[in-house]
Amino acid sequence: MTSPELTRDAAPAGAAAVIPAPATPYQGDIARYWDGEARPVNLRLGDVDGLYHHHYGVGAVDHAALGNGGNSGHSGDASDSAYEKRLIAELHRLESAQAELLLDHLGPVGRDATLVDAGCGRGGSMVMAHQRFGCTVEGVTLSSGQADFANRRARELGIDEHVRARVCNMLDMPFETGQAMGSWNNESSMYVDLHDLFAEHSRVLATGGRYVTITGCWNPRYGQPSKWVSQINAHFECNIHSRREYLRAMADNRLVPHAVIDLTPATLPYWELRATSSLVTGIEEAFINSYRDGSFQYLLIAADRV
Repeated sequence: MTSPELTRDAAPAGAAAVIPAPATPYQGDIARYWDGEARPVNLRLGDVDGLYHHHYGVGAVDHAALGNGGNSGHSGDASDSAYEKRLIAELHRLESAQAELLLDHLGPVGRDATLVDAGCGRGGSMVMAHQRFGCTVEGVTLSSGQADFANRRARELGIDEHVRARVCNMLDMPFETGQAMGSWNNESSMYVDLHDLFAEHSRVLATGGRYVTITGCWNPRYGQPSKWVSQINAHFECNIHSRREYLRAMADNRLVPHAVIDLTPATLPYWELRATSSLVTGIEEAFINSYRDGSFQYLLIAADRV
């Protein structure tokens, strides 16, 4: 499908957080949070190859690449700068593997298609999507700082005619109805109401288009959100939803899942490795313990717009 031209008006550098309607005070708080965010765990990993992510990793750790003989134990010393450099590169490899997995589930995408990254962060997944499919990728974020960063990287890579970020509300995206052949949320859906979110994705997706999310969610079988989940909510100022809520809200908005994959075992090695690094933020224990006790899950859900 050939997509009509979009208006592309990213926020000017240094602009204050001004969120288009429907905006809430909470969303203003989130915009300010991400405008001010500059954690080394996000920036130093992106410095490895220029792909800046705001999500976590999946897959087995390559211990040989860490230089510890392939052992499963943590024999490296995080105070050793050479080892730490290898560790950061390995964490980044796992994060990029997570983005590749999400893109795998978009299915075939033509060069004339438009994809939408809702909650695009600093744009790493958008760059990867364009590099894979050659198509237009539109990102939306509440943060003018993130949009500026993503657009600057696209210009540096010479792909700014195809990859652009703009400041707007993912619940009211500035795209035509049925314009996108694919869309996703990569660890960004916990900042909004799911029914509102999936109604908007259903609107912008063409019939037969594909929606994919990778997200952390609390496990209904546990009973209620655990203390670890509550700590994660407080750390990121978000509201983690349950697995059941995702599936119900999709069903109510013409998004029919064809794949629901539990990535919890695949993401735990990333967190265990990150906890040994100099990049710890204090939230690693909550992720590791909640994954281990079953109160928190890391899911990929791919759904078709019908």
